[in-house]
This record gives sequence, structure tokens and C-alpha cells, in this order.
Amino acid sequence: MEQLARPYRSVLYIPGSKARALEKAKGLPVDAIIFDLEDAVAVEEKAAARALLAETLTAGGYGPRMKIVRINGLDTEWGAADVAAMKNVGADAILLPKVNSAADVQALADLLGDTPIWAMMETPLGILNAAEIAAHPQLTGFVLGTNDLAKDLNTRFRADREPLLTSLQLCLLAARAHGVVAIDGVYNAFKDEEGLRAECEQGRDMGFDGKTLIHPAQVAIANEAFAPSEAEIDLAKRQIAAFEAAEAAGQGVAVVDGKIVENLHIVTARQTLSKAKAIAALEG
Repeated sequence: MEQLARPYRSVLYIPGSKARALEKAKGLPVDAIIFDLEDAVAVEEKAAARALLAETLTAGGYGPRMKIVRINGLDTEWGAADVAAMKNVGADAILLPKVNSAADVQALADLLGDTPIWAMMETPLGILNAAEIAAHPQLTGFVLGTNDLAKDLNTRFRADREPLLTSLQLCLLAARAHGVVAIDGVYNAFKDEEGLRAECEQGRDMGFDGKTLIHPAQVAIANEAFAPSEAEIDLAKRQIAAFEAAEAAGQGVAVVDGKIVENLHIVTARQTLSKAKAIAALEG
């Protein structure tokens, strides 16, 4: 599947140090996994986690799930060793934490080779430089690190995330301008299903491709929220049929459910059907 057709509804963090969690993830209905060597791994476990993850990814078994490895920053004592260990184990992308500029992406690219790079967007400077980061030729994904960003901005938690909306939208603008995947930040209260659903719907409506998750219990809600609904699929099919009929009759617009349908709506409709097809293929 091409990059933007591939579903990214659910992107689950898995600690690289936990063998049991790494094994369990092979059977979870997630679209992508972030194998974490950074925040989820204690300092004294960094080297062992790196070795375990390299062995695990080399062995395979994750099927069509996208495999993303979050390394430690290159300014830490573990970063360069993480890159050396992960560059040839079959990861689909390497996720760099606390990206502040395109120069940070280039520093990783210089060590990594051709593997796609994703960026954690979690610092004020990174948000302000989102466009130049997204424009880097090896950069293919953004992951919003909303916990770190909220800390640095000194914002208070609000269910509507109003203090973070500017940052979220700047990243979305940059991602869409440069054809980059954009994944929303985590929802911390993993037992609060209603809160998670509301935040998933907010992120979906804003334009994010999916949501990062911290617990397998969150997967089903994210998968549902970021997938086209049956009603959306039905509408897309009717819009395409009506527009094609209008074109055949020499007209440039159609009407569906009392609303004008132009070519721009057909682009969206085809994307909806493409996404539904990609999800069906992934789940099948």
C-alpha cells in the first residue's frame, strides 16, 4: 500500500524492554506499532532493550502492521547505538524524539541510510519549525507528543485541548503541505473510554490520520473513530455515481441529499473509499 493509503488509525506504543508485550503485540488489531526505546525504558535497561528489540524485529511476525522504532535522542549516550542496531532489522521507520529543526532530521539521516524517518513533534521550537521539518525528503511522518508539549507550554489540561489547538493545527498544515502522515498525541486516562472517543473524534475531525495509544484497551475505539463509517462510505459511492452521471450529461456539478457535489467532493469521496478498502485489506 502506498504511504497515505495505508491506515494509521491506531498507533500503539510498546516498551522495547518488555518481551511479553512485544509478543502480545503480534496479535493486536493495530495499524502500527511504535517500539519504544526512549521514554518507556529505564536508563539501566537501555542496552538490554535495544538488543531484545533488534532480535525481536529480525525474527518478524508482525504481519502488515507498520513497525516504527522510537530511538533515544542523538544528544544522549544511547542514540547513536540505537541507530546502529535498528537500521537493518526491518523497521518501516525510525522515530526521532524532540525534533527541533530539519537539521535534527538530517543528523539522523546521515547515520541511518535510506530508512524513512518520523519526527516527534513535542517542543515549542519543533512546532514553530514544522514546515521545514516536514519538507525534509526523508521525513514521512509526524507524531504529536502532546504531554511534553503541554509541559513546555505550561498549559493546563482541558478536555477540549484548546491550549494545544494552535500547535496541533500548525503540524497538520505542515504535514498536509508536504504529504506527511500526522498522528495525534496520546490520551492518558486509558480507562476513560468516553474521553478517549471524544478526543479521537476531535483529532479525526481536525484531519489527523490516527492516534497514538498507550494501552491495548484503547485500540478498538481509535480504529472505529478513524475509519470511514458505513454512512460515509454510502455517501461517497452516491456522490461519485451522481457526479459521473452529471458529467456524462455535460454538467459540472451534481446534487446529492440536497447538496452540491463538485469535483473537489469527488476527490474526498474517492479517498474515503480508498481508505475503507485499505482497512478491509489490512483486517482481512
